[in-house]
Amino acid sequence: MVSGGCGCMKKWFKQFRMFILIGFLGFVTFESYQHAVLGGGKAASIHALCPFGALESLQLILSQGIMIKRIYAGTFALLLITVILALFSRRSFCGLICPFGTLQELFAKLGQKIFKRKYEMDTRIDSYLRYVKYAMLLIALAAAWKLGELWISPYDPWVAYGHLFSGFEELIEENIWGLSLLVMTLIGSMLYDRFFCKYMCPMGAFLALVSKLSPTVIKRDEDHCISCGLCRKVCPVNIKVDLVSEVNSVECINCQLCVVDCPVEGALENRVHKWIVKPGVLLLAVMLLYFGGIGLAKVTGYGGVLPERISSTSALTSEDIRGYMTLEEVAIGTGIDTEVLYSMLELSDEVPSNAKMKELKTLLPGFEVEAVREVVHILNGE
Repeated sequence: MVSGGCGCMKKWFKQFRMFILIGFLGFVTFESYQHAVLGGGKAASIHALCPFGALESLQLILSQGIMIKRIYAGTFALLLITVILALFSRRSFCGLICPFGTLQELFAKLGQKIFKRKYEMDTRIDSYLRYVKYAMLLIALAAAWKLGELWISPYDPWVAYGHLFSGFEELIEENIWGLSLLVMTLIGSMLYDRFFCKYMCPMGAFLALVSKLSPTVIKRDEDHCISCGLCRKVCPVNIKVDLVSEVNSVECINCQLCVVDCPVEGALENRVHKWIVKPGVLLLAVMLLYFGGIGLAKVTGYGGVLPERISSTSALTSEDIRGYMTLEEVAIGTGIDTEVLYSMLELSDEVPSNAKMKELKTLLPGFEVEAVREVVHILNGE
C-alpha cells in the first residue's frame, strides 16, 4: 500500500507521476519545436494541443458548426476527455497531466533548492488572488465567443512557451505580453508553488467548477490522523489538509501527494462514494481514461489536430493564409497561377517557391505575409 510508511510504493508513485508529467511536457515541447521548424500544416500548434482552445471555440461549434482557426476536432476531443476526467476525479488533469503545471512544479523545486524553503502567500492576499482565474475565464470566453478568435493568445504564457522556437523577433512581435507573463509565472513558481495554476489559469477555473460534480474526494480520518502537518506541507496549492475532514476544495488538483506522504495508514484516503481508491489505482485510471479517450477519438476520426493537406480543392481564402505556408502552397490552395502571384507581389523568379513565407521575411526586406493575403483577396475577388 502507498500509505502506512511503505517507502518503496511512495517512491514508485512519485517517480511514475513525474515520469508522466515530464513526458507530457516533453511531447508538447517537441511538437512546438516541430511546429516552428516544419510549419503548422505538418506539426500541431500549442493551441491545438490545449483543451482550452476548444472551450474558446465552443460558441462557434454550437451555433455555426465551425471552430476557431487553429482549433480542430482533436482539440475538442481533448476538452471532452478533460471534462470527463474532472467529473470522475476532480482536477486530476491539472495535477497528473497538464504540462504547464509540470513546468511550474519543476521551477518550484528549483526555487526550494535555491531558497532552502517553501514560501506561502499572505492568507488574505491569497484568498483574493484565487478569484482572478475566474475573471480570466469569463474574459477569455466572452472575447473568444464575441470575436470568433483566440483573443487571449497574445497574452497567454503557455502560448508564448510554445513559440520559444519560432525565433526572437516573432516572439517579441506576436507574444511579448505572453512572454512577460511566462517569465513572471516561472519566477513566481520558484517562490510559490503552481503560481499560475492558483491565481490565473482560466482552464483551471473551468475544471474547478466542473469538479464540484465529482464523487471523488480525499477524506481525513481524525481518529487516525496524528496532525504531523506533512499533507499540508506537500500540497502545491496550499490546502490545509490537516484541518478538514475532507478535501472538497475546488482548488485541489488531485495530485495525490498528500495521500502518498501521509505516514499513517487510513488517515487520508481517496473515496469514490463508499469505495477506497489507492493513489496508484487512481493514477492508472486517469491515464487509461485519457489515453483511451484519445485513442477512441483517433479511431473514430475525431482526433485530428492538423489542418487538411493543401490541395487544388482546398479553396483557401485570404484569411486562411499562414506564415508556415509556402508560395507554392498558396498558389495551389487558392487556384492562382504561380507566375501571376509572383508578378502581383513583384517577386523575382529567384525567390524559392518552396520556402515558408515567414522565412522569406528574413530573406526579402519588406516582405510581409499580409501582402500575400491582400493579393489573394484581390485576385479571388473576395
